[in-house]
Amino acid sequence: MTNPDLSGKVIIVTGGSSGLGKESALQLAKYSPRTIYITARTAARGNAAIDEILREVPSAHGILKFLELDLGSLESVRRAADTFLAQADRLDVLMNNAGLMASPPGLTADGYEVQFGSNYVGPALFTKLLMPIIERTAALSGSDTRVINLSSELFKQAPKVGLLLDQCKTPLNDISGLARYGHAKLADHYHTLILSREYPATMFVSIHPGVVNTGLLDDLKKRRPWLGMCISALASLFMTDVHKGAQAQLWASTTTRESLKSGAFYNQHRKEYTDAVLFQVDSAKKLWEWTEAEFSAKGC
Repeated sequence: MTNPDLSGKVIIVTGGSSGLGKESALQLAKYSPRTIYITARTAARGNAAIDEILREVPSAHGILKFLELDLGSLESVRRAADTFLAQADRLDVLMNNAGLMASPPGLTADGYEVQFGSNYVGPALFTKLLMPIIERTAALSGSDTRVINLSSELFKQAPKVGLLLDQCKTPLNDISGLARYGHAKLADHYHTLILSREYPATMFVSIHPGVVNTGLLDDLKKRRPWLGMCISALASLFMTDVHKGAQAQLWASTTTRESLKSGAFYNQHRKEYTDAVLFQVDSAKKLWEWTEAEFSAKGC
């Protein structure tokens, strides 16, 4: 990220209390945007992150705001969107960074497979609710609106048959935790692809940050300490740190518009993935229709 002009911009970073989200908010804060909203599930975590960032970037006083958001709860997503819309008159960058990994089989409060619900359904609703203000911002002279969706190269671990939409309201016990994660991350990219077609005035990009030591394995270490520690120790041999890991999403948020292609999926080296599964527009459309039907049924 090389001296971007963020003056006057309003930014949301989900999952901003730790890992890649906190690092992204910290780096963006150095360039004096109007406001950065940092989301977290609790005020304690969100405000602690803000305090940490302010110790490193004192000039960010008055820029950072906490926004309570639990992406595993559609009620929380709606409440967060309403809170933001009551305070803000524009939204230039939405960084959908928050996510779960290595979670045990289960369902969200709304009945979705837990990784699919938290990594895809929640962010999809949050984006939907914020698209009107993003589009209004896009119509302003000189604006450059972007939605950055963190996906993962582990989309390659998704079931070979593609998205299991008829089973997304089950724990998906028949596939591994890694496959469930890849399943959700493939959905994240399909969402990016369709959004780029539905809203051409805004730039939509999927990002794989690399294999980053972000704490996503913390839940596994709590549930199965020895296994979690062994996997973490092995992973640390090839993991990159959070500062380096955040570079791809920061690049996508701030580089020249001409450097990006809306609907594309970039790796940590800023190279576009070309895997055929990522360009299955019919599958992406089916996901879009399924998602819209789910939100309609839940009054969203």
